[in-house]
Amino acid sequence: MFSQRLTLELTFTAENNGDYVQLDSIKVMNRTQGGETVLYWPDTVLSIYNVGISEIIRDESAFRVFPGYPNPAAGHTTISLYVPAKDKVSIMVTGPLGRMILRHERVLDQGTHSFRFTPGSGNLYFFNAQWRGQRSSVKILQAGNNSGSMVTLDYTGSETSFPQLKAAEEVRDFVFSLGDELLCIGYAETLQSGMLDSPEESTTYTFQFATNIPCPGTPTVEYEGQVYNTIQIFSQCWLKENLNVGTMIPGGQNQSNNGIIEKYCYNNEPDSCAKYGGLYQWNEIMQYTTQQGARGICPPGWHLPTDEEWKVLEGAVDSQYGIGDPEWDISMQYRGFDAEINLKTNNGWNANGNGIDLFGFSGLPGGGRNYLGTFYNAGNYGIWWTSTEIDINNSWALQLSYCYPGVLLGYTLPVSGFSARCLRDD
Repeated sequence: MFSQRLTLELTFTAENNGDYVQLDSIKVMNRTQGGETVLYWPDTVLSIYNVGISEIIRDESAFRVFPGYPNPAAGHTTISLYVPAKDKVSIMVTGPLGRMILRHERVLDQGTHSFRFTPGSGNLYFFNAQWRGQRSSVKILQAGNNSGSMVTLDYTGSETSFPQLKAAEEVRDFVFSLGDELLCIGYAETLQSGMLDSPEESTTYTFQFATNIPCPGTPTVEYEGQVYNTIQIFSQCWLKENLNVGTMIPGGQNQSNNGIIEKYCYNNEPDSCAKYGGLYQWNEIMQYTTQQGARGICPPGWHLPTDEEWKVLEGAVDSQYGIGDPEWDISMQYRGFDAEINLKTNNGWNANGNGIDLFGFSGLPGGGRNYLGTFYNAGNYGIWWTSTEIDINNSWALQLSYCYPGVLLGYTLPVSGFSARCLRDD
């Protein structure tokens, strides 16, 4: 037994609509305090102290077993271990109650050695290895159903170098406190996928690399008498259409906290709501809370995206500025290279300002309603609220334009009326 400062273990894996994807690297950025660190495959686990600094030591004299990939195992998993000098290595795989399932011994040269482990019908295994009295172990979870299969362990090869791990200086500089929001970005070949979370316990994150398809398992959502389609854009699942929920009221009247969801329809025409969705004041879409990421008027299990979640979407669809790029922190001016045209529908915009809708987001030019109650710019602009408040007088909103290639993030009065789009909670 041993004791240490409490740590959180963040484990990363990836898939493409159910098929395993091997990650090349993972970047973890602290969006609250600043700082970042990078993991390089096969190291896909980040251990961080819940308050303070994370550490890792690149010690080529230490025997070590690295986490398997994929883990949870889907049919099989690959486990690597580092041997500091040629000698006998003993490997024992046990079940959750300590029962030995298989034992393997062989003399291994100095270097990194890999094994292919095929689980049987159990859900949990422990891979334990020993070299010159040094012991190291990892946990293996079973993702599929291998009922009737035999547990096997096969040697698959070696390399003489120490595995490439996260840079020690980067990790020592990475500070985390409970409540901090982390942006995690997974890279696989030329693709990237990002997600945000504020972890409070050890967690396994699965990046999704599927895009421009209905969200796996949730192709549609029925809410308040209407059916909405869904769209998967890497690790985010969005409603494909703007919300159109509530009772229409005149544009000259403010929406109120009366227990009834109220909406504006452009030019007070119900057909405009059918085409573009409703327009809502910020307090109405938030249902009179200021909590970022609130459900607001979204369906159960969905929420109004925060400013940070919109940034992840922008970085995911832009061909030049990736997720987490400082470009997305620019406000009050157009940002990005081609995120705007990739998010817009390929018809319906004025002056031939149509997009290409590359990822299926289908952004429409629904226009807005200003603080005086006047409707404006349908066909020219699509404007969506974030759930991020600046102060009592302003909230952030995101705008797509018919004539600019970039996306505009600007602050505006909460009594303005803009579109609402929902993001799935997970």
